[in-house]
Amino acid sequence: MAEKRDYYEVLGVEKNANADEIKKAYRKAAIKYHPDKNPGDKEAEEKFKEAAEAYDVLSNPDKRARYDQFGHAGMSGAAGGGGFGGGFGGGFSMEDIFSQFGDIFGGHFGGFSSRGGGGRRVNRGSDIRIKVKLSLSEIANGTTKKLKINKTVTCDKCGGTGAKDSSSYSTCSTCNGAGYVTRVENTFFGRMQTQGVCPTCNGEGKVITAKCDKCSGEGAVRGDEVVEIKIPAGVGEGMAVTVSGKGNAARHGGVNGDLLVVIEEERNPELVRDGNDLIHNLNLTVTTCILGGEVEVPTIDGRAKIKIAPGTHAGKVLRLRGKGLPDVNGYGRGDILIVVDITIPDTLNSEERKLVEKLSEQTHFKKAESVERQNIFERMKNFFR
Repeated sequence: MAEKRDYYEVLGVEKNANADEIKKAYRKAAIKYHPDKNPGDKEAEEKFKEAAEAYDVLSNPDKRARYDQFGHAGMSGAAGGGGFGGGFGGGFSMEDIFSQFGDIFGGHFGGFSSRGGGGRRVNRGSDIRIKVKLSLSEIANGTTKKLKINKTVTCDKCGGTGAKDSSSYSTCSTCNGAGYVTRVENTFFGRMQTQGVCPTCNGEGKVITAKCDKCSGEGAVRGDEVVEIKIPAGVGEGMAVTVSGKGNAARHGGVNGDLLVVIEEERNPELVRDGNDLIHNLNLTVTTCILGGEVEVPTIDGRAKIKIAPGTHAGKVLRLRGKGLPDVNGYGRGDILIVVDITIPDTLNSEERKLVEKLSEQTHFKKAESVERQNIFERMKNFFR
């Protein structure tokens, strides 16, 4: 399989291009490689789809941000319904491209149309955006959620057609069944022919003569649907999983919208996320830091025992390698970083005070001259150790 080209390269724009520049670049590429202008040219058709895929990502701020951060890896799986981004990949037809971006073309240019094969406009349902909270364990291992979503669903009585039965149609008298109307205008450059969606039949080429009494001719009604959402391991706050075709149903049996599942992370009382690493603040007693010992620390799925070396000081970072979160793109796994802090008693009884005073007179409890004798580079080295 050929490696995908950079989306900015596909459209011929700089990485800091604004929305208007991206839209103009896509329109130019789409006109150049339009299938009506290049009949039977498979290479032109692939470039047409490639430009649509690039525009789909770069015209959407969320998708563009993920692409800028992760590249094509951040867009993988979108066409299949369980990944990020929204590239067309191999799962979208020419009809899907025209239904989603048909307004970019504005009708016909130079004699070729902005319609898909057959000349019919395809209705598209709206997208649905929901939020899902995940625990640290679910983020680490990936999970599957089943959610009941209230949305527009295809009418089960008419099958989404909006008509009472198969004979409840007539050919549109405005466009004579073509789905579009043609206009000829005199311009500065001469006579120009433009074509647009028929306003009477909305590009369908036919009108309903007897509407379905359940959906009133819309082909869609409000209802509930249980959707299974597969969420990969390593996702983070604000990321979105796209489930294709699980958004609102379209009018008259068109293409359903998508379901965008935005990730929220549940707060963990002991572990704080930093990228793919997890940080735990470990409070130790003075005696444990002096004498050393064995203590328990939290992990993603339980607890682990670690050894504290004698003479451990506050600020020291202990590392449990590979015990953090997996990278969402499969590039390894983070660590758990344990930052040592020392708990100092607020009050002492008379006996405890005497013991501490006695300790303070001992050689190793006097002025900490070892740090003073270190130069700045040795201090920094010990700080990050």
